[in-house]
Amino acid sequence: MKGIVCEEVGKWVWHEDLAGPAIEEGKAIVRIRRIGICGTDLHAYLGNQPYFSYPRVLGHELAGIIEAVGENEAGLKAGDQVSIVPYMHCGECSACLSGKTNCCKNMKVFGVHIDGGMRELVAVPSGHLIKTEGLTLDQAAMLEPLAIGAHALRRSGLAAGDTVLVIGAGPIGLGIMALARYAGARVIAMDVNEERLDFCRNWAQIEHTVNALQPPQEQLTAITGEPKAAFVIDATGNAKSMTNAFNLVAHGGSLVYVGLVKGDITFNDPNFHSHELSLMGSRNATMEDFGFVLKAISAGYVDVDRYITHRSSFEDMIHHFESWLKPESKVIKAVVEIGE
Repeated sequence: MKGIVCEEVGKWVWHEDLAGPAIEEGKAIVRIRRIGICGTDLHAYLGNQPYFSYPRVLGHELAGIIEAVGENEAGLKAGDQVSIVPYMHCGECSACLSGKTNCCKNMKVFGVHIDGGMRELVAVPSGHLIKTEGLTLDQAAMLEPLAIGAHALRRSGLAAGDTVLVIGAGPIGLGIMALARYAGARVIAMDVNEERLDFCRNWAQIEHTVNALQPPQEQLTAITGEPKAAFVIDATGNAKSMTNAFNLVAHGGSLVYVGLVKGDITFNDPNFHSHELSLMGSRNATMEDFGFVLKAISAGYVDVDRYITHRSSFEDMIHHFESWLKPESKVIKAVVEIGE
């Protein structure tokens, strides 16, 4: 079986002799057709991804076709197009038992803690497959990164009519913006890159943007009449941005970190307490979040065709990957195609 392995930091290896998966009770064999390239994959390749060890088969933004599956509650069958929910939870820890499977104590994420989808065939528990009839393979592969944003929105408590400041116009932040609009919120996008802010306006149809290189509170005041927002979601994965985000949250407001930084974040406690600020982390996603995204895509709120800016065949991925790391390539989302 063909596959790509990240053997060590900065080193991909192409294989044509990987062992194929065996059918097991409760699992399905899925032929991978699309692999989205995530920030996790980029960080793993560069050696700055937390919770990671080498060698590893990366890839967790996946779409494919079921080749074989046993009896299952969802009625999945061979030939079905599916998206993979890559968070393999234990079902036994306190988080799982309380319904928070996304932050399972013993979490094994496909393509991070265990080998993922950069190979032709994978074995996946049938309960971690979502039938994506009516979606394209590209749309099916994008359910996972968009579900990350959907979960952050749900964590925030945002409701229709609320205003949310989304910091960071990368693929996760952009997804949050589009999904927040679908949820009926007023969205303000903030980034340091004016081209990305243009994309926010044109792709996610965001009316108001803030350039973080200029005083943000002045720009917020010009937009809303207030220098801070009740809901702030930071999707940058940048320690400075995540720290400064505390200064943009209104009294009684909420700050959600969906971006992950490998290090410490500090804040001023008197400011934190005086605002009675709610600080939340957002990790992974749940089936509920995947379902929300599926509805948003079907309703036309997420233009996946323009969200995907770069493509490669499976055989050529190693050749293209280095270029995707460069800012001048202007990658928003890269996708690897396997087969037709």
